[in-house]
Amino acid sequence: MELELRPRKRQIGSFSGFSQAEIEKMENLVTESSEQVCDPEFCKKVAKTFMRSQGRAGKPIVKWTEVQTWFQNKLQCCPLKDNSAEANQKLPDVTERCALDKANESSHTAEGQKVPAQSELEFEARSSRDGAWYDVDSFISHRFLNSGEPEVLVRFVSLGSEEDEWVNIRKAVRERSVTLEHSECNKVKVGDLVLCFQEGKNQSKYLEAHVVEIQKRLHDIRGCRCLFVIRYGRDDTEETVRLRRLCVRPSILGRP
Repeated sequence: MELELRPRKRQIGSFSGFSQAEIEKMENLVTESSEQVCDPEFCKKVAKTFMRSQGRAGKPIVKWTEVQTWFQNKLQCCPLKDNSAEANQKLPDVTERCALDKANESSHTAEGQKVPAQSELEFEARSSRDGAWYDVDSFISHRFLNSGEPEVLVRFVSLGSEEDEWVNIRKAVRERSVTLEHSECNKVKVGDLVLCFQEGKNQSKYLEAHVVEIQKRLHDIRGCRCLFVIRYGRDDTEETVRLRRLCVRPSILGRP
């Protein structure tokens, strides 16, 4: 059975909200440090500061992901730079064009109205929260940072608006990875960039890795029995897996 990319399954705890003082603090941070407020390390420091304050005593724990989501929603309402037609023309890559086109569709569509997709391409995006790649359900909006880098607000498959993320189009959005049939295992080569499926107790995710060794095996009634040694990019750890746990870049399908 073909293993498809799965959406994240995050355990989301209840949260009562930020105090007025905390909101004012975050609003000041957006003004002072707009380009780094969504960075995980920055959000962790802010959350730690809130938890140490007397005003948070007796209240629910503030998670850094909740701080990050607040910043992302704030920046969505107040983009850092106008989304001009001239800026869009500087993006020749098909992935960038399609992502921006779809974001423009969403931005100009009345709430609840469905707009036909301009492209049959499917996309995946890398979450800054855990570094894993997830299927994109839709592009909500887009913006250009002061540095000129384009970002899109993505909604992941099977997740609500509270999990929307701003991601860099050039670094964290790409055409969706694909699975291979058992008979296509010979298309995978040493050095290929792949996604490897990991299923945990509370979360399923795909992590990026490179193929470092392939151990060919005779196929049987169950299909491909070859073993693939992969090395994860995040920590250089290695794991031996079967083909069913891997997704590959679409370009690999064109190999003989």
